[in-house]
Amino acid sequence: MERTKEISHFFYSQYFAEGLKFTLGCIIPLLICIYLGYLHEGTLISFGALLIGLSDTPGAPSHRRLGMLSTVGIGMLTYLIIVHVNFSVALTTIIIAVLSFFFAMFAVFNARAATVGAMCTLLMLFNVQHELTTENNWLHLFLIVIGGLWYMFISMSLVQIRPYRIAQQELSESIRYVADYIRLKANFYDPNVNIDSNYLKLIDKQVEVNNHQESVRDILFQSKRSIKDTTKIGRYLTLVFSDIVDLFEQSMTTQYDYNIIKSTYGQYGILIHFKHVILKVTSELDNIAYAINANKMPRPTYTFESDINRLRDAIEELDKKGVNTIPLKKVVINIRSIITYLENIYSYSSSNFGSGIPKEEIDSASQFVTRDQIDWKKFRSNLSLASSMFRHALRLAIVLSGTYLVLNLVDFSTNGIYWTLLTIMVILKPGFGLTQERNLQRLIGTLVGGIIGAAVIFFIADINTRFILLICFFLAGYSLFRINYIVAVMFITPYVLIMLSFHGTNSLEMVAERVIDTFLGGAIAFLSSYVIFPNWENTQFRDNVRSLLIANYKYLSQAVQILSGNELRVTDYKLARKEVYIASANMGSTFQRMLTEPKWRQKYTKEVNRFVILDHVLSSHSANLLTQVNQADISSYHAEHIKLLKKALSELNKAITLIPANDDEETFEPKEEFPNLNSVTQESEESKLITEQLQFLSKISGDLQKITQELVNRVAELEPDKKE
Repeated sequence: MERTKEISHFFYSQYFAEGLKFTLGCIIPLLICIYLGYLHEGTLISFGALLIGLSDTPGAPSHRRLGMLSTVGIGMLTYLIIVHVNFSVALTTIIIAVLSFFFAMFAVFNARAATVGAMCTLLMLFNVQHELTTENNWLHLFLIVIGGLWYMFISMSLVQIRPYRIAQQELSESIRYVADYIRLKANFYDPNVNIDSNYLKLIDKQVEVNNHQESVRDILFQSKRSIKDTTKIGRYLTLVFSDIVDLFEQSMTTQYDYNIIKSTYGQYGILIHFKHVILKVTSELDNIAYAINANKMPRPTYTFESDINRLRDAIEELDKKGVNTIPLKKVVINIRSIITYLENIYSYSSSNFGSGIPKEEIDSASQFVTRDQIDWKKFRSNLSLASSMFRHALRLAIVLSGTYLVLNLVDFSTNGIYWTLLTIMVILKPGFGLTQERNLQRLIGTLVGGIIGAAVIFFIADINTRFILLICFFLAGYSLFRINYIVAVMFITPYVLIMLSFHGTNSLEMVAERVIDTFLGGAIAFLSSYVIFPNWENTQFRDNVRSLLIANYKYLSQAVQILSGNELRVTDYKLARKEVYIASANMGSTFQRMLTEPKWRQKYTKEVNRFVILDHVLSSHSANLLTQVNQADISSYHAEHIKLLKKALSELNKAITLIPANDDEETFEPKEEFPNLNSVTQESEESKLITEQLQFLSKISGDLQKITQELVNRVAELEPDKKE
């Protein structure tokens, strides 16, 4: 049953929808041109649609439209430049170096601009060997532009017909990643699971959750339409997303040290019951995701009351044995809070979510969207070897132009030069780890795909059957492109081979050449990432460490306002929470890449590993503290709370000051004013819980300060000449 749901979910998903749209955009003009007897012209139109389709990454419709139009405009200029210098190997080499560097630097703006740059680079490489007449130059450009405009028409028409479909699909995907995150949290209640190892998996998953939540924000909140819109679906999706973000925060809250929970309660067999209930919660989240993806209203599959009662009964049994069960009771409260969010989502119907979004959230919606504007000052500020993007752009320019020149000098085949350059462009990434991973994936995918393609060409002579398989390979390849790159390449490779077979190319030579070209390009890309301006993560992580410490400081400092007796604005709180999520995701991504680098370059992984885990513990306990103090009665606050909070913030501030700020960074100003509260001789139960949380936060903040100091000392020891 679960497997059936998974398959159904895929066919409803954005990935399959994108693959289908991509296939229609590229194959329909090809079919029409083949029918009319213009295969070559159809190939060019299909190529134009392919370029624009690849630049059509998920996001707000206005951003997608701008990205596609930019690809068309800059691509036309690129084409005209490259085809007018093709008569000279020397001139072409210079143009490849200049344009590939310029386009690679687009990554400093945002991810969409980086994609536009990559597509323009691809168009340039596609035409490096075409010695066309003036008449053919304009004809080929016209056909490529026609293909691009055709794809744009399909893409934007679908947005007009179903404006919220992409938001539904992306929201569904983000819910599933939240479910995966909570599954990993459930593992903390399994006595056989290694705590530190599970933390690292949790941090990796948090990176993915953040990426998808940012994508949903980009789609829903680019304008206030989704919230103010009179359509039911717009308000519904916004409410569900708001609840899912709050649910995710609730799932992040940590009550106590999991090692202590494991050692204290593992012997009684009660923890496994907590794990089972939490796994039921994740199944419910999957159920909501499936329903939203299928454009249906979700219906509950479980009732949790009996599960909660069983947990409470088990806790009472431990109480009778004289075991301290306060931590377990708090975990039950946390689970109950998560279930409440699920119940809220299930309660939404066409009649009751019309006015559920507070005015403050309507007015502040745009503040939650990351603004990545085209800022040429940012471009100029990155023209330095200190910038990882600059180093990557320089490396790409040198490798592409150098490879082109050398292969021409040794009289390499025309198609071989193109495929080798294409492989280098696709594989060579800013970081060594990404290059290594993509290299391996492309090599394996090309090898397996080449075997599949050769088998089709040799054993299936019927042209119609081949063409049907070509369409299936294309659809499968581009549907899986963002899910599993290696499998996508396994399908795209036979598609390319079958397509080339229609042009009369010798099949055996074609397969052998593609595999050789791919291995050659992969080897060049891999070696260049080692020796040409290598970009090692151990030289890049300190900015992320500082950003994360500042984000956690600002998040925890929200408690100062609450303890002062002032109401905390929802917008301020959620913005601070969002910054922690983003900074944590960036740090997690950096640590992932550090682990993929050669062992001899992994100088600080032990310290960074400890830092990442401690930070996750800190942000989890901060979320729990803010929830507690926000719900507590004002009479529960006292002077000891302020003292402990000041100590925690002071330790974080010390850690921040250990890492100097960049020139373009906003000035960080720590809290100077704290409220004066009265001392108490006897604490209430609520007050004790706040005290315990603050004591733990104070300890973790101190540990973070110590590990940050260790990192700084380690850098100074291994790189004494490097300016801190």
